[in-house]
Amino acid sequence: MTVELRRATPADHDAVSRVVVAAYAPFTRGRHDDYVESLADSARRDLEAELWVATDDGDGEVLGSVTVCPPGSAWREIATEGEAEFRTLAVHPAAQGRGVGAALLDLVERRARVEGDTAIVLSSLPTMTAAHRLYERGGYRRAPERDWQPRPGVDLVAFVKELA
Repeated sequence: MTVELRRATPADHDAVSRVVVAAYAPFTRGRHDDYVESLADSARRDLEAELWVATDDGDGEVLGSVTVCPPGSAWREIATEGEAEFRTLAVHPAAQGRGVGAALLDLVERRARVEGDTAIVLSSLPTMTAAHRLYERGGYRRAPERDWQPRPGVDLVAFVKELA
């Protein structure tokens, strides 16, 4: 399988929403709350940030997506000046383990380098251990000094990758 990476189009939004909700299902436990609604709102992420998709170049099926959060985006949470940030990296469960997540991480890094950023940051739920392994294989390190809570009872762990 070969993966094509490109900016999402409005025609991708429904497929991206399904992929993200499916990928995050183990962490949302079937909740129907504002977080799940936010995960499903790919059109908003595309409008307020940069939504990228990974598709199967054979049939065009959306396999995964990532939201790149440029300066000024409402989706930026922990990035400081000179840092890139991404959110909501998701790979459909049926496509996990096939290099889609790594391809999306590579895309984020290429975008950061083009923008002249010196590091990339992200936040993750502590229970997303498979994603953490992906980040660590991609050169990210835990940054516990940047861990935070977007609201009481929701703890997020931070990762950073320094760019040479």
